[in-house]
Amino acid sequence: MANNGRRSVKAKKGPTVGTGGHGRKALEGKGPTPKAEDRVYHKAHKARQLAERSAAKRGTGARSAGAAKSGPKGRATEEVVTGRNSVVEALRAGIPAKALHVAIRIEMDDRVKESLKLAAERGIPLMETGKPELDRMTDDAVHQGLVLQIPPYEYQDAYELAEETVDKWKKGHVANAPLFVALDGITDPRNLGAIIRSVSAFSGHGVIVPERRSVGVTASAWKTSAGAAVRVPVARAANLNNALKQFKNMGIYVLGLDGDGDVSLPDLTLATEPVCIVVGSEGKGLSRLVRENCDQIVSIPIDSAMESLNASMAVGISLYEVSRQRAAN
Repeated sequence: MANNGRRSVKAKKGPTVGTGGHGRKALEGKGPTPKAEDRVYHKAHKARQLAERSAAKRGTGARSAGAAKSGPKGRATEEVVTGRNSVVEALRAGIPAKALHVAIRIEMDDRVKESLKLAAERGIPLMETGKPELDRMTDDAVHQGLVLQIPPYEYQDAYELAEETVDKWKKGHVANAPLFVALDGITDPRNLGAIIRSVSAFSGHGVIVPERRSVGVTASAWKTSAGAAVRVPVARAANLNNALKQFKNMGIYVLGLDGDGDVSLPDLTLATEPVCIVVGSEGKGLSRLVRENCDQIVSIPIDSAMESLNASMAVGISLYEVSRQRAAN
């Protein structure tokens, strides 16, 4: 068949002369895939935006005077106390501090003067710091030119603390039988501080906190303890239930506090023995596994009109009764 004088040309396979590098950008690609939360069309990005808006409405961001966290890009690495009232109160309470950061050309008032005086008396380093650096340290909290750096609390190991205390008691180096308080699901640092204070007041030997889903020794806990955190060790347990089992193997009786108890506090017969009192959160109480690991569940008699006691109050009352019985023997 005629082709009207046109000759068909076959396409030549492979690279042709003069095309080198034309497709290089296509081969390079677009770089690594962004994180899900950074992709505007991804549900993770929308979830993060929603969480940020909710936090802003609740005021949970570190934008008010008090305790905040410092670290690169707002990530918590070290706790700081911010604001003139909070800083001076923390220094009055004797909270351990690494340094007091003071804004350059700060406007002096009585709180600033007292903070500088207390820091100097305790030998806390004074650092003159620019406002941009203070903003970065506090993740843009309202610091009013004063920032107190708090060192991380050095927790003891729960098992080692108990073993050491039992050994000292058996050798006669400790007058009273070992007495501990363990926290199950307590998340309020003020409760922890108040419990530490009660343990100190009634000659207890330590407070046990789980590593996860539990409060730690923060600036707020230090402040509430009124300095008792210096005298009472706080130990961490990787797993509270395992720690309680180890305590029982050492001869320490585990007593759980709960409104629906096996024995009423005035009828407690184990007060003079080595004891670990376990307290749960005010709302949930003791968790099921912790309850199963207790030797006894102890209830505190209260008026029927009152549903429950605050965790720190319940611990204080129980420690008083243990102390009273021990003094009577």
